[in-house]
Amino acid sequence: MTIAEAEKLSVALPDHEDQLRPGHFVFEDVTWEFYQQTLEQLERSGQHARVTFDDGRMEIMSPLPKHGRLGHLVGRLVELMCAELDIEILGFENTTFRSEPQQKGLEPDKCYYVQHVEASRDLDEEFDPATHPPPDLAIEVEVTRRLVPREPIYAALGVPELWRVSVGDITCRQLVNGVYQDRPASLAFPFLDPGYLWNWVNRLQIERGAGVLREFRTWVKTLPR
Repeated sequence: MTIAEAEKLSVALPDHEDQLRPGHFVFEDVTWEFYQQTLEQLERSGQHARVTFDDGRMEIMSPLPKHGRLGHLVGRLVELMCAELDIEILGFENTTFRSEPQQKGLEPDKCYYVQHVEASRDLDEEFDPATHPPPDLAIEVEVTRRLVPREPIYAALGVPELWRVSVGDITCRQLVNGVYQDRPASLAFPFLDPGYLWNWVNRLQIERGAGVLREFRTWVKTLPR
């Protein structure tokens, strides 16, 4: 499916003051097969879009530049922190995690295996929830309005930790009895309050990156472990 085809098929919001922006489409009552075909056609066409599926509801969204920039900066800090502290991680971007039995699927903005690095090394083709563990940490950038909630999908997939990144904040949420709850410290990185990372993200947006990253590396070494 191309973006033009999606525009013809998507469901319009009835009498809602918040209209879908260009590149944002919502479908109701679609099958798992339709979702799979959409992913395949988007991949073949080379169009960059995030597809969210939850039990028949499907949303296609082309990320804004701000969305990609924030995800990149948070991921850059996580990866630099792990390099400085000699923590082995395995990261994925633009990768679909889906479960047909759960009828759910999405592409995290960023996600990492930390505790389950070895178990995920053969994840080269397609995620299979029957054989692969879910990512230990998913990073969700929230700068655009979504109509299909993504937390229930992450919960159904069993992702234990979710960082919600908005302009001005990073909130750490952990899966407790099937529901995400705010927590002050990371599960993947117990020595870290992810909220502290926002100041570094903000500085990277307004200052010279090399100097900020040097300071960040010094700060990381002071974290209790």
